[in-house]
Amino acid sequence: MSLTKRFLLGLQSILYIAAGLNHFINPDFYLRMMPPYLPWPTFLHLTAGVLEVVGGALLLFPPLRHWAAWGLVLLLLAVYPANLHVAFNHHLYPEIPLLFHWIRLPLQFLLIAWAWWFTRRK
Repeated sequence: MSLTKRFLLGLQSILYIAAGLNHFINPDFYLRMMPPYLPWPTFLHLTAGVLEVVGGALLLFPPLRHWAAWGLVLLLLAVYPANLHVAFNHHLYPEIPLLFHWIRLPLQFLLIAWAWWFTRRK
């Protein structure tokens, strides 16, 4: 693996672990993002946090990297409705600039592509 790809793998791992831990540090932020039509918002946001921490950590273990990356791809797809909910209901989040919400939607697909990059086995 090239030095660049190793760096990007480590960066991705750190970002997911940090984001996952943030679910436990700032739970109200994530609970507010949950679309009202989804059941068990606390369970879902805490599960997402655990999966981010576990997925980010497992990226660092070559035998499990493929599966961890696929798990992160699926997780990113699963949380997309929450991102849509926030973008279309900006009035519920006035402290966050509207542009951030709309930039986040296509950015999610870049994160998916980044995780997918590590799904490929040698």
